[in-house]
Amino acid sequence: MFHITMPARTNGAGPNNGGGQAILASAHGTATFFQPPLNNPQQQSLSGNNGGSSGGGEYQPDRPIGYGAFGVVWSVTDPRDGKRVALKKLPNVFQSLVSCKRVFRELKMMRFFKHENVLSCLDILQPPHVDVFQEIYMITELMQSDLHKIIVSPQHLSSDHIKVFLYQILRGVKYLHSAKIMHRDIKPGNLLVNANCVLKICDFGLARVIEDDTSKHMTQEVVTQYYRAPEILMGANHYTTSVDIWSVGCIFGELLGRRILFQAISPIQQLELITDLLGTPSLSDMKYACEAAKRHVISRGPKPPNLGAFYTLGSSATQEAVHLLCQMLNLDPEKRLNVHEALNHPYLDEGRLRYHSCMCGCCISSPNGVRQYTRDFETVADRAFDDEWENDLTSITKVKDKLHLFIFQQINSNRVPLCINPSSAAFKSFASSTVAHPNELPPSPIRWE
Repeated sequence: MFHITMPARTNGAGPNNGGGQAILASAHGTATFFQPPLNNPQQQSLSGNNGGSSGGGEYQPDRPIGYGAFGVVWSVTDPRDGKRVALKKLPNVFQSLVSCKRVFRELKMMRFFKHENVLSCLDILQPPHVDVFQEIYMITELMQSDLHKIIVSPQHLSSDHIKVFLYQILRGVKYLHSAKIMHRDIKPGNLLVNANCVLKICDFGLARVIEDDTSKHMTQEVVTQYYRAPEILMGANHYTTSVDIWSVGCIFGELLGRRILFQAISPIQQLELITDLLGTPSLSDMKYACEAAKRHVISRGPKPPNLGAFYTLGSSATQEAVHLLCQMLNLDPEKRLNVHEALNHPYLDEGRLRYHSCMCGCCISSPNGVRQYTRDFETVADRAFDDEWENDLTSITKVKDKLHLFIFQQINSNRVPLCINPSSAAFKSFASSTVAHPNELPPSPIRWE
């Protein structure tokens, strides 16, 4: 576990690029993870370079750093510049129409994103011929850890840490929501952190464009259970970006207490833990719930809120912190704070100051040490993410053809394109990596009768 050190406010230019990533020494030719396309005239520039550029540095082997339900992630070297990057493998993409459309959507979103607190896709490896096209490899910035690992570590988390983490999460969520995107799986493991405490939201496998038509049913197969909003637990057929705010509220509580706020073994128990702490919701609060869920909640009898328990989470659970937490965990999604309101809460003033005084890339420090601040601390997307193209994806074959074409359209003519070296020992291990086992995935939503 790396040691996270909060940069001092008096620092110069803000560190926003992963800070201190080693450039690896060149290594043994046959071990190189990547190889250039055979028809590429610049292929010699990539050969025999596993550890990075020949400029020296400590050798770092390619290694796995994470896996989940939708892919496997390794830390590898980009032979074009010697930088360590994250390589994500999305296997068996075309097993179903739903799954391959999700992958296509995730790739398009990650190429669309332009924000410091949202992970974007730096490159996509050239795919094979469309007839044998089954998996996708994408390159992203390498981050040293994630918020889950930090929370469960013995690393001390000060109030400053918590404020700057929460500020960055909400800053990234504001950008996503301004692009008309709801993440639908915000959890500590999907919040990457580097050694300078810069945080990026990742994993958009369940993300989708906001659905304004309330008559359209939306899937409840979203959000890891511990961070799932009560309206989803109670069978709501339609929900809004407020489900993301609930998830962020749960993470805020977890940062304060260093433990999962609502840790249940089943979705029904999850709902019961929520109501035990926040009180029995009114009928108005449950207007989006199905009738069976309402009956279950009412059958347990009225329970008063026990909000005083929030003050026992830890020394950082101040009155200001608990006030914000309660507003983010409102049982009624319409009364829950939106991301703009959350960012305007006075609790986050210090987090905003800390981030923009020494951590961000949007503000700059002059040679004489004077900080020049941007006019807009919480930037938004310049346009909404367009998902109209999904209407044409009516079969797996169509998705495959269009996705294959999309990847080739992303190739930067100014850079040497990468493809996998199948004879690499590291790749053979990488190729055999598997996604999460069924028993490691979150429980399915409640099937209310």
